[in-house]
Order: sequence, then structure tokens, then C-alpha cells
Amino acid sequence: MEFSRLNTVALVEDDADFRAALQERLALEGFEVRPFTTAEAALKGLNADFPGVIVTDLRMPGLDGRQLLTRLLALDPSLPVLLMTGHGDIAEAVAAMRDGAYDFVAKPFAFDRLHDSLKRAMEKRALVLDNRRLAALSSEANVELPLLGDSRAIRTLRATIAQIADARMDVLIEGDTGVGKEAVARALHNGGRRRLHPFVAVNCGALPEGLVESELFGHELGAFAGALRRRVGHVERAHNGSLFLDEVESMPLDAQVKMLRVLEEREIHPIGANEPRILDLRVLASIKSDPDRAVADGRLREDLFYRLNVVRLRVPPLKERREDIPLLFAHLLARAPVGPSGAHPPLTDAVRARLLEADWPGNVRELAHFAQRFALGLEPDAGATDALSDLSLTERVARFEAQVLQDTLTDSDGDVTEVQRRLKIPRKTLYDKLARHSLRPADFRRPAERRR
Repeated sequence: MEFSRLNTVALVEDDADFRAALQERLALEGFEVRPFTTAEAALKGLNADFPGVIVTDLRMPGLDGRQLLTRLLALDPSLPVLLMTGHGDIAEAVAAMRDGAYDFVAKPFAFDRLHDSLKRAMEKRALVLDNRRLAALSSEANVELPLLGDSRAIRTLRATIAQIADARMDVLIEGDTGVGKEAVARALHNGGRRRLHPFVAVNCGALPEGLVESELFGHELGAFAGALRRRVGHVERAHNGSLFLDEVESMPLDAQVKMLRVLEEREIHPIGANEPRILDLRVLASIKSDPDRAVADGRLREDLFYRLNVVRLRVPPLKERREDIPLLFAHLLARAPVGPSGAHPPLTDAVRARLLEADWPGNVRELAHFAQRFALGLEPDAGATDALSDLSLTERVARFEAQVLQDTLTDSDGDVTEVQRRLKIPRKTLYDKLARHSLRPADFRRPAERRR
């Protein structure tokens, strides 16, 4: 899955000349335009999952812009609808914003004003659609979570797992910290005939010092002082199933010697036992560093490495499968605890950027921790929303007013008399508004040579 990058505009305008001109300008800016001559035609051509923004005239024959807005928001309350209106209809446009319109522009408008609003609306729509897709994806898939995704690397790994899941050979799994090496081992176990028998995972780096042999191979009653009962070791518990040796290079070297015999003979000799015990098991081992380097450094016996290295699987890090990160995040988020609000925060642009741009050195494990913090609202960007949706109606109208004043000052070269004439407001009112928005007419006056 990839995050949405939207550029589709549904343009609803009954004036053929204006519609054609605006369609051409939007297309030049990279937007894909779907023109409609009436509101009725737009309703037939749009649905709740429309991947873009609707721009509609307010005054049209038949259904007008406000009626179209009501019908569209009934389909999807999150559809962003921008209204185009004349200066005389601004009050009605403001009322439409109370009803759920995203924004409005007054004709004649500077294209940059419409363009900026469209960009913000596109970003908001993309967030809404991405949140929906992630919510839907979080309930799908039945493979081990770290193996989810559609990247070439993970598809190849899943295919290899399926091919060798029922084979008898041992497997060495390599990969960075947190990539999901145990998930690969479990997928190998669950995909074959051994799935009805135990999967025994052993953290080789956490074996208690002095008790390694007893932990791995077990002991008999009275085998040594304190052996008050018979103990079945990890290896024997995996009989008929799979034994997973996690970070096998961290196993003590003397235990590696005994493990080599398990691999070669498929038998163990518990401490104090008179006879060895024959086992039927498959050994899956993981290593987080380069196996050749581990052998060269003396951390992994060379003979044990070659015995394990019948088939070697490499689990790719997240930085090599970035397109899978949104899907993984969705599943991790679905499993995460919910904060005091009772719902997960919405996915924002800042979070999307972090998901796709971060290096994630801790891989799936680090991503899981991020999802948990995000779900609880503990990430700084978790509650962020787009700039426009944070504003009150009064603030939005003020922003619109400031933009109209700037556009008119620019078109009039800072001529206050011309601005007053175009906007049809008293001179004192104009100066009050200019002062309120910190606009100086002199800043908009171009040199004479530039006006020629």
C-alpha cells in the first residue's frame, strides 16, 4: 500500500466559457479535471470514495451549489467542497461553510487563491482516504505480521517460506534487529506438517549461566546436587515439532559443541541419563549479524554454522521495503491500546512523512512501539491536523478577507481608490480592514517600468 497523492478536481460550473478556461488552468497546474455542467450530472458521477475535491459554482439552474453541498455531504461528510460565488453572495457562502463547505472563493478571484485552497483540501482528503484504507487493511491478512506487505522482497521471502515449509532441512535465518526473524521461523513451522506439534523458541543469549546444558538438554532426577526432579530440556520439548534457536551466535561455545551433535545425530543425552534419546525435530536458527563475521570473530563455531546453513533466509529491513510500512502500521495500530478518547488519533501528514522517511533501525519492533505511542496520543504529531481545519469560522472568514484584499491590492498596484471601487466599500472601512490585516498599499505598488 502507498499513501494517497490526490490531484483530481470535480468542477461543477454551468458557464461553458468560464468552465473551459478554469479547466485549462487547473490542468496546466497538474490537476486532473472532471467537468460537470450541472449539479445533477455531478451527483451521478461522484460517490463517497471520490479521490479528490469538488469545486462548484454557487448559483446554477436546477440544483444550486448549496443543494449540491447538502447532497454530497450526505454521501460522505468528509468530502471537501469549495464554492465559487460572486461578491454579493458572500453571506450565503459563509452560511454554506457553517453547513460543512470546506472553503469559498469570490469571483473574480486570483487563481493562486483557489490553488492554495485546493492543495489544502487535497491533503485533507488524502488523509481521510488513507485512514479509511488503513482501517480496512487492519482487519485483513492471516500471515505473520512482519511478513505482511506487497514489496518484491517480502513477496519473495513468503514464496520461499511456502516452498520449504514442509521440507526436512534446517534453516538459518539472518536479519537486523527487530525485522521479524522469529515470525519467519513460526511461518515455516505453521506451514508444514509439524504445525500440530510444539514450536519451542530459545533465546540463546538469555540462557542462565551455569545451567545452559540443563536448560537445553535436561537432566535426570539426582543427576547433581539440587536435581530434585527430572527436567525435560528445550530441545526434547521440541520433539516432533520445531526448535528455534534465536541469536544462535550468542550461545556459549561449549553448548554449541553439544548442539552440533543434535543437528548431526538427532539425539540428546540429558545429564545423568544412561542412554541418549532419539528425537525427530527441525532446527531453525536466527543470527542478527553477518554469519561469516560471527565465525571469523569466534562467536559461532564454523562446523555448527555449516551444519545450520542448509538453507539461508534473509529477512529484509524496513528501509528496503518502505512501501509495506503503512500496512504494517495499520495492523500494529489495530492491536495497540486506545487512549482516553476511546479512539486512535487520525493519521496526519506529519505522521505519514515519518512513516515513509524514517530509517527505522529497530525495524518492525521499533514501528510497533511507535504505533503504541501514537495510539495513546503520546507522539507530538499524533493530534496534528491540517491548518485550515484548526481554524474557527471567524478565523476562516478573516483569512478569506485578507486574501481578497491582497489580491485586489496586487491587481490595482496598491491604488486605494481603485481597491475601494472594486470592493464597493467605504474608504474608512477599507482602511480599517487594511490595518486589521497589517496590509500597506505602498507594498503593492510596482515601479513604473514594470507597469508598462
